[in-house]
Amino acid sequence: MIRNYFKIAFRNITKSKVYSFINVFGLAVGMAVAMLIGLWINDEMSANKHHANYTTLYQVKMHQTFDGRRGTQDAIPFPMGEELKTKYPDFEGVAMCDWGSTRSLVVGNQKFLKFGHFFGEEGINMFSLKVLNGDKDPLKEPYSIALTEETAKSLFGEKDPIGKIVRVDNTIDLKVTAVIAKQPKNASLQYDYLLPWKLQEKIYDWIPKFHKTNWGNNSWQAFVQLKKGVDPEQTNARIRNVVLDHFKDNVLMQKSIKPEVFIHPMEKWRLYSDFTEGKNTGGFIRYVRLFGIFGIFVLVIACINFMNLSTARSEKRAKEVGVRKAVGSARRQLISQFLSESVLIAFMSLVLAFLLVAISLPYFNQLTEKQMSLQLDNPVFWIIILGFTLFTGLLAGSYPALYLSSFNPVKILKGTFRVGKNAALPRKILVVVQFTFSIVLMIGTIIIYQQIQHAKNRPIGFASKGLVSVESSSDLIRNFDALQNELVSSGMVSSVCKSNSPPTQIWSNNNGWEWKGSTPEDKSAIFNTIATNYDYVKTIGVKLKEGRDFSREFATDSVGVLLNEAAVKRMGLKHPVGEIVKWNGRDRRVVGVVSNVMMESPYRNISPLTIVFEKDWVSFICVRINPSVSSTEAINRIKPIFEKYNPGFPFDYKFADVEYAAKFNYEELIGNLAAIISILAIFISCLGLFGLASFMAEQRKKEIGVRKVLGASITNLWGLLSKDFIKLIVISCVIASPIAWYAMSEWLKDYTYKIDIGVGVFILVLIIAMIITLMTVSYQAIKAALANPVKSLKTE
Repeated sequence: MIRNYFKIAFRNITKSKVYSFINVFGLAVGMAVAMLIGLWINDEMSANKHHANYTTLYQVKMHQTFDGRRGTQDAIPFPMGEELKTKYPDFEGVAMCDWGSTRSLVVGNQKFLKFGHFFGEEGINMFSLKVLNGDKDPLKEPYSIALTEETAKSLFGEKDPIGKIVRVDNTIDLKVTAVIAKQPKNASLQYDYLLPWKLQEKIYDWIPKFHKTNWGNNSWQAFVQLKKGVDPEQTNARIRNVVLDHFKDNVLMQKSIKPEVFIHPMEKWRLYSDFTEGKNTGGFIRYVRLFGIFGIFVLVIACINFMNLSTARSEKRAKEVGVRKAVGSARRQLISQFLSESVLIAFMSLVLAFLLVAISLPYFNQLTEKQMSLQLDNPVFWIIILGFTLFTGLLAGSYPALYLSSFNPVKILKGTFRVGKNAALPRKILVVVQFTFSIVLMIGTIIIYQQIQHAKNRPIGFASKGLVSVESSSDLIRNFDALQNELVSSGMVSSVCKSNSPPTQIWSNNNGWEWKGSTPEDKSAIFNTIATNYDYVKTIGVKLKEGRDFSREFATDSVGVLLNEAAVKRMGLKHPVGEIVKWNGRDRRVVGVVSNVMMESPYRNISPLTIVFEKDWVSFICVRINPSVSSTEAINRIKPIFEKYNPGFPFDYKFADVEYAAKFNYEELIGNLAAIISILAIFISCLGLFGLASFMAEQRKKEIGVRKVLGASITNLWGLLSKDFIKLIVISCVIASPIAWYAMSEWLKDYTYKIDIGVGVFILVLIIAMIITLMTVSYQAIKAALANPVKSLKTE
């Protein structure tokens, strides 16, 4: 019986090739979109699950209150690891970690810049990092280094690297103790090499001098593994005051800042990383949910196509239903027949969907910066795909099966059966639902792009074009004066300066500032901090509003500070230049005020900024290229100068305008994904609309013939056939607009610098939707209007 169902279903599919193609292709596109989104969601949801201790790994975080706002941070003090390890029995393991840095790794003539971390010895087992070759405990010796397989091959080729020496940052030789596996791209911990945590104390004298017992400098990370059976909430209660207990006599810490330590589970690192006023409020999970809904939208739109075309052609199948019922077929058998037809179409669509996914997946990976693949060798993957396809077929075929199987056989066989106007109502509702989904996606996409453009057009406060940054090294710092003189003398560079952070980022923020009229509570206010010395304003291209830049002519500038406009406003200084402010008890004189510069998120308000004079706090060398010289020529000319004074490093540089543009990558990814999905949703909707218009034109061909004989023009007939669809699109826009407005208003709440949603977006989308609809149905409408009425009326 089942075989017979599918045989008849196949005959019906091949009999109506155009409608079958629309159904198969529309469902295939919908399924392909749903599969791609499913792969993306799976990649996000599976982040970090490759770690064996996934359920017991936690990151140490801390809530603190600054300037009346409760914030949450990953940065914790250096002594945290030792404290947790020795005083709290809750933990199986504790591993400290820095934020990672790019370092020069040199072996012979091989010289590479690679990213890695100082990492606690226990971290290897805690994170179940796979040791491919060498010591299973590779970070136990301080003067050692563990390399990923890719890094080892870059440095040593096919030779065994174990026991070999790598020179790091042209300052220290380290022995390779292990080759470890590189982490998947969706893992939180990423590295090309790992260095022992204890090595820091050997090579940086400021670690044991200033930070080993310093609980006030939050510049590191800590990870812990709970013992089995330990309740994390009870652990949080025990470690809550770890930091606060070290400031028992500090009124500001006790009464205002009130640090509270807690552990955050690995299962929430990727998707639940946002905190508001000390509460976990979600994170990237909102986008996972959003695109999951988008995928369902597109699939439902494709299923609606099938439903509409199947029910629209009901008169073509009416006699078949009548005969089957007359010879004894039960309704459930007819339902099975029609469902088998839709399931067959769904599986035919699956084959085409696989082809579409295979073609588009490389581009999709490039767009999302992932490494996803179809897991064809995974039985679970096939169970999900087959279940998904069966569900799609049953969903698409459910309404047509129930509708067609309900026909009265007596009326059908007597020839008195007519579908009637009421039969078209469900189709109209489905078209409205279909286009409502599509229009919501269109409005959302346009608003996302408006928000991105709004932020891009925001004044950034400095000249990013022609500004280059190079990570500093001990050689560059030692030879800075000679480097600066030679760069400027080359004619390729107009100015050079030092900085503790790149031009487009802030790497440090601090409290402890006091000013005239400030209160003890004001010391908790956070100010972004840039450390530099001379020529910063000139090199970065910041506009001076008052005063001057640091100058060699003034010895007092060694304790000087520049404020941005936001800092002046926060301090409430009416005449800031010349004022004395204090930072951690040390006097600093305000020598100038600069305009607000955009160095953090372009979607946030600009924070108060202090630019302090510090000769030795250096992480970057910033270079302003001579505007009369091309960037390519300048880079080629300054490269040998940097290599001369920094021989242990390959010359690596970054343009500030390129780095600033990268701040929009995240939103642009969301916008591009939304745009692609909305375009495909509109395409699928139009595909169904084209088929529906074709059927309606065929159904009304005698009416059109009569109207044409009576003098109706082509324009009249075109309007007659198009107006019903236009009405449905207008209704869809009316329904979609408040839904889209609410959804996008909620999305925009995450941004402090944002657009106001105007009525123009909704009018624009209405016009676009009407144009697309008219373009879709006009071919069939005009084709019907141009047909010879004699052919349609000759049998009357």
